Amino acid sequence: MVKRRAAEYAHGMAGSDAWSDSLLRRYEHATREIPAPFAAVDLAAMRANAADLVRRARGKPIRVASKSVRSLPVLERVLGMDGFSGIMSFTLPEALWLVSRGMRDVLLGYPTADRQALARLAADPVAAREITLMVDCPDHLDLIEDAVRGVRGRQELRVCLDIDAGYRAFGGRLRAGALRSPIREPEQAADLATAVTKRSGLRLVGLMAYEAQIAGVGDAPPDSPVRARAIRWMQARSRRELIVRRGRIVQAVRQVADLEFVNGGGTGSVHTTVREKAVTEVTAGSGLFHPRLFDFYRAFTGRPAAMFALPVVRRPGPGVVTVLGGGYLASGPPSPSRLPQPYLPAGLRYDPEEGAGEVQTPLLGPAADRLRIGDRVWFRHAKAGELCERFDALHLIEGEEVVETVPTYRGEGVTFL
Repeated sequence: MVKRRAAEYAHGMAGSDAWSDSLLRRYEHATREIPAPFAAVDLAAMRANAADLVRRARGKPIRVASKSVRSLPVLERVLGMDGFSGIMSFTLPEALWLVSRGMRDVLLGYPTADRQALARLAADPVAAREITLMVDCPDHLDLIEDAVRGVRGRQELRVCLDIDAGYRAFGGRLRAGALRSPIREPEQAADLATAVTKRSGLRLVGLMAYEAQIAGVGDAPPDSPVRARAIRWMQARSRRELIVRRGRIVQAVRQVADLEFVNGGGTGSVHTTVREKAVTEVTAGSGLFHPRLFDFYRAFTGRPAAMFALPVVRRPGPGVVTVLGGGYLASGPPSPSRLPQPYLPAGLRYDPEEGAGEVQTPLLGPAADRLRIGDRVWFRHAKAGELCERFDALHLIEGEEVVETVPTYRGEGVTFL
């Protein structure tokens, strides 16, 4: 299975010809009246992915990462499913907007320096009750206090500590994981927890430690057996180190304050993070849409659920077509893995001299000769929610029909990053 998926990744294919053709016919029939470019979500695939996340979470609640969805109606659908509870947002203005639209229990996944948004939060009883801020140093506490000073009717603000869950070895010469919090050891976490409790108007309610080196790094990269072995070696040791260190950190912080939750994990590590007694909930979001970067994990296999379709506008020559748009690169280190994947019809690939273009994208391969002007090529984005920054709507496909068209954040006239 891993070898087959690796080959598909390398050559931009969707699977067997019969399977690809059947899927393409279904999507084309469902969207026959919709002019491309557009974005769509296969609801059956999303439900299957959600069910698999719940299975892997083993009864612990899953907080939905809004940055991986970026559509309020889709967030509402997911939160209506058993096993999902609460949102992890990516900016404070987004969190305030979500609460104003009826969302509850919103954990801000990253620290904020937005003084105006902090003042709005402190003045709003509902928002202050439902939103939890993220901090990882006393400077964050100083900024929050300064921003809300003088706010009339100032509300108590909820605070969560962000802990470094990265892996270090060989005296620090090897480091894996995101460069996030400077708080790494139990004593540091306890000191910051104490600093929070000494601030009037702040209440420590949670702790988060996101193991990006496990949750966001596939352990079966295509055509790279040596790299795959290195990733598995690192992840196995990181899991063993983190289960001990996170447990000690939680124990140390609980000596200072009662915690409502301890958050960890991500789509790629849900099944291992939930084994830790110290963790009370996990976060996931990308696994709902299953973008192409999540194809290469041994522990689970998702179904591509979010796609975008671009129209063929040129036929430059045999074996070549050109589609409108396509340069929707994902964030992260520049590499071919950040490009969208030509998905349907199977057998298309980028021209290495042009790649994915700002206005047009040439595609090569035998399938090109079967495409006419006006036909569509379906793509998968490398990451999940970033797709929604390009489109104002998602067409929700059920079977062979579009059952609903819902706005993305962009479609509701809001952008947060």
